[in-house]
Amino acid sequence: MRPRMNRRELLKAGSVSAASLWLPGCLDETRQAVDKSADTRPNIVLIMAGDMGFSDIGCYGGEISTPNIDSLAAGGLRFTHFYNNAICVPTRASLLTGLYSQQVGVYANSPKVMKNCVTLAEVLKSAGYRTLMTGKWHALQIPVERGFDRYYGLADGCCNYFNPGPRRPGEPEPGRKRHPGPWPKGQRLFRDARRWAIDGKVYIPYQPTEKDFYTTDAFTDYALKYLDEYSGEDRPFFLYIGYTAPHYPLHAWPEDIAKYRGKYMMGWDRLRKQRYDRLIEMGLIDNRWAMSPRDEIVPRWSDIQDKDAWDLNMAVYAAMIDRMDQNIGRVLNKIRQLGVEDNTLVLFLSDNGGCAGIANVTPDIPPGQVESYRSVDPPWANASNTPFRKYKVWDHEGGISTPLIAYWPKVIKKGGQMTHQVGHIIDIMATFVDMTGAEYPSAYNGTEVLPMEGRSLLPIFRGKESSERDPLFWQIRSNGGGRAVRAGKWKLVTADPDKPWELYDMHADRTELHDLADRYRDKAKELARLHDDWINRCKTV
Repeated sequence: MRPRMNRRELLKAGSVSAASLWLPGCLDETRQAVDKSADTRPNIVLIMAGDMGFSDIGCYGGEISTPNIDSLAAGGLRFTHFYNNAICVPTRASLLTGLYSQQVGVYANSPKVMKNCVTLAEVLKSAGYRTLMTGKWHALQIPVERGFDRYYGLADGCCNYFNPGPRRPGEPEPGRKRHPGPWPKGQRLFRDARRWAIDGKVYIPYQPTEKDFYTTDAFTDYALKYLDEYSGEDRPFFLYIGYTAPHYPLHAWPEDIAKYRGKYMMGWDRLRKQRYDRLIEMGLIDNRWAMSPRDEIVPRWSDIQDKDAWDLNMAVYAAMIDRMDQNIGRVLNKIRQLGVEDNTLVLFLSDNGGCAGIANVTPDIPPGQVESYRSVDPPWANASNTPFRKYKVWDHEGGISTPLIAYWPKVIKKGGQMTHQVGHIIDIMATFVDMTGAEYPSAYNGTEVLPMEGRSLLPIFRGKESSERDPLFWQIRSNGGGRAVRAGKWKLVTADPDKPWELYDMHADRTELHDLADRYRDKAKELARLHDDWINRCKTV
């Protein structure tokens, strides 16, 4: 194992230009039989961002510098209609299991939380894959208890990027979601302690020793270490990196913030218009879809007094995405160095839309530094989700729409393409089973396992058109919150069970501006019955 380099050495060694990442491959028209000894099965790198909006990255219309992510799009495939579950925990439950989160007890008030399912790691490990993970986990059991061979990261929701633990010598008190006050001497826990884990050992709290610690960098450091450690094996690997960025708190390195300082003095109204125009020009959205109006909770930029402070908020947010992209470049460069790029599938997506939640615990401390705990807030989140309505925790398109980029030179031959076919986070399990030849079990460790809900994206990777899929469903929480169903071109959605359903034509009006529920009452009733049936089906598991 190589000695651990410091953060700046790793970044210098791992830097890579966008142009150098794209390598053409050959299209494999037929699925090859699984041959473990010949190592023909693909490696898989799954990368998930946290609380990133639909239009934040460059290849989805954003102005933030993301050359490495953009290079994946240039050499791969972009999805324009890919969905998550609007909140991090349910999204990650569906990602890991290929099931709706309600089926596995996540936000469904079920005692069977993650007990009637298998994870991606368990399925791939049973097929002989080396299973590796770094980053955000957000489940009760830690990753090594659910099929991962190695793990380093935050087994919790969100944390201070510079120090998730107690204050270190010479450092200000780290900002926290709920400020802990002084560290209680001799006590193991403190208020708002974040749960971390390294392999099988849990830390509550976790205090890093590196002076230049930053979670996004650290997650990548360990990912590269794992790839180096197992590079000599004659077996494929599955690497899952769950970045927290750009989820609050707003923390970034000063040099990254400096790149964006002043660039957002244009304000969110102008920024939304610029992104909307680029999305149309790139062909990612239909020019029939009018941009949704500024959200009702967002003021006009012209009415804002402290524009410089608002510019800093978005500059830090952009810097967090920029740093994530730099680290993705390090991972992609490592894959190239190992000589496995051609037969490695890389997927990049976000767990929900941009977040309008307000978590400004330290209002008198500017965002960016260790002692602060600030959020980007609704005005910029509204821009992040351009052109759609609403935010994280909403089942309108702004909450559930995510970029999805697939890069796999051996299979996706013609880079720079996009698909308008509909996909959902539940499809990832079916895709991995299909492309690896792994067996999805009917029972695991003596427990019956629910059948997969999703369908494989592999035909889409190969340039084929899929038949119209079964309806897709959403429910924020069992005791309230948003609900939605999409069937073909139709989407039924409501922000609250006590509010009437809204019906939209996703082909003509994906920005959800023209409610057709009164005009097409029978269609609305039909989709509402489908949603009720789905809820009842989930309750029986």
